[in-house]
Amino acid sequence: MKWIGVVFILLGAASLGRAQSPDPALMTQILKIRAIDNHSHPPRVVGAGESDDEYDALPCDPLEPTAPNTMTRPENPQYLSAWQALWGYSYNDRSDEHVRELLATKQHVRQEQGDHFPAWVLDKLNIETEFANRVAMGRGLDAPRFRWVPFDDALLFPLNNEALAAETPDRKFFFGRENTLLTRYRKETGAAELPPTLAEYTARVVTPELERQKQTGAVAIKFEAAYLRSLDFLPATEPEAAAIYARSIRGGAPPKESYTRLQDYLFRYIAAEAGRLGLPVHIHTGAGCGGYFFMGGSNPLLLESVLNDARLRKTTFVLLHGGAGAFTREVAFLLMKPNVYADLSEQTWLESSHRLAEVLRDWIEWYPEKILYGTDLYPGSGAYDWEEIGWQTNQTAREALGIALTELIHDGQINLPRANEIAQMVLRGNAVKLYHMADHP
Repeated sequence: MKWIGVVFILLGAASLGRAQSPDPALMTQILKIRAIDNHSHPPRVVGAGESDDEYDALPCDPLEPTAPNTMTRPENPQYLSAWQALWGYSYNDRSDEHVRELLATKQHVRQEQGDHFPAWVLDKLNIETEFANRVAMGRGLDAPRFRWVPFDDALLFPLNNEALAAETPDRKFFFGRENTLLTRYRKETGAAELPPTLAEYTARVVTPELERQKQTGAVAIKFEAAYLRSLDFLPATEPEAAAIYARSIRGGAPPKESYTRLQDYLFRYIAAEAGRLGLPVHIHTGAGCGGYFFMGGSNPLLLESVLNDARLRKTTFVLLHGGAGAFTREVAFLLMKPNVYADLSEQTWLESSHRLAEVLRDWIEWYPEKILYGTDLYPGSGAYDWEEIGWQTNQTAREALGIALTELIHDGQINLPRANEIAQMVLRGNAVKLYHMADHP
């Protein structure tokens, strides 16, 4: 029976190596850091009768509803803590009467703060700068507190998208949005209709739109392509793509295989132009919303031929969500590439702090210089709006970082000063370097 004793000793040693809570001194420092949020969808301030549908090019709310996971359900105690921290909620329950009081308090603060309200929320979360993934910015989302990251998937799909839209109910809705956005980009660049050749399309629509985005404040560009197709953007030549474009620009829906080759070419063209303009390319990886999402198509390993393209080494790629849900270990290795980063967004509201700490520890053991903090906060409604979601995701991220670093201290891999240094890097320092920002801790 001696082996039973050995097993218990080993299990005890393993449990000692797993931090149940972060080191108090370390956590105190982590909570003080003014973070830079690499990925979010904040709503603009709206007046009476107004709405904001530009917080995402492909919003999830209109899709067929799917059940929320445990972390995002209203009964998550973190939301009660959010009410208390944000609004001075003095109760430990969710009674109808108390929630009505909460909603009245929220409305009062919003009216009192006016256009300053989004910045007020950032102050509550101790976020200095938030990168806003939006179709366009708006009231209250002013630089330098909010910086713009526009969506450029629409530029990949200039042809007839009816066949692609018919693949799933989700894509029917999404391609409707992309068609509308491409029309908007054409108007912004002065193209009354799609040019007849690929060379003219890239010269008169794609490049001018990217330059316009840069000139009007964009700090990066964003692709949600995994909602529309697989991320395997393979090499394609300009003559091949030009022939496909010319054959289909005036006709019906092109053959899917041919259209995919055109998208492959356009993605790399846009990535190269983004590099020329100094705009990092953000790419959604991992889990997505909707009951028809193709998880396999969001694997960041599918991007390897892009990340290994020597012609794109002047372009920086950020793997948003870090392969959330299935591919976080793959992301750790991809960070080896000199122009690849990853952020925590989406994992911060899908996973508990202990589960996220496991991911963070893995990434920190590889390349702590490549990790970016992100909340992925987005509009909700009523008592569970973007402020509460932001509080929950922010707290989860900071606690997870504290737990991961505490485990590394316990294992003797780093000391407390190094842990504080890494925390500063993840929460703001890495973003400062990547986006060439002024650093004012």
